[in-house]
Amino acid sequence: MPSETYERIYAAVRRIPRGRVATYGQIAELAGLEGHARQVGYALHALPERSDVPWHRVINARGEISLRRGGDAHELQRLLLQREKVKFDRRGRVDLGRFRWRARRDEG
Repeated sequence: MPSETYERIYAAVRRIPRGRVATYGQIAELAGLEGHARQVGYALHALPERSDVPWHRVINARGEISLRRGGDAHELQRLLLQREKVKFDRRGRVDLGRFRWRARRDEG
């Protein structure tokens, strides 16, 4: 069973709407873990395969998909984002000014 910390991270990630992305740092802040972006990555990596958490909507602060050791999750992540109409430039970056989700305090 996931820890309370991981559950807070998953709750924040579930708030990201289709066609938008958030950064690891942004999710950490929303989960009350400011400065712990890496912990968000660990939590997402720990998700079971058929989870309903939209992990693919979390990218790094440069607008890039973070590569993971062993596996092709980064290719799946890009495909899932493209299906949601998120665009990548020639360098493989997402324009955060256009696609970053801005959480409102009165949401969820």
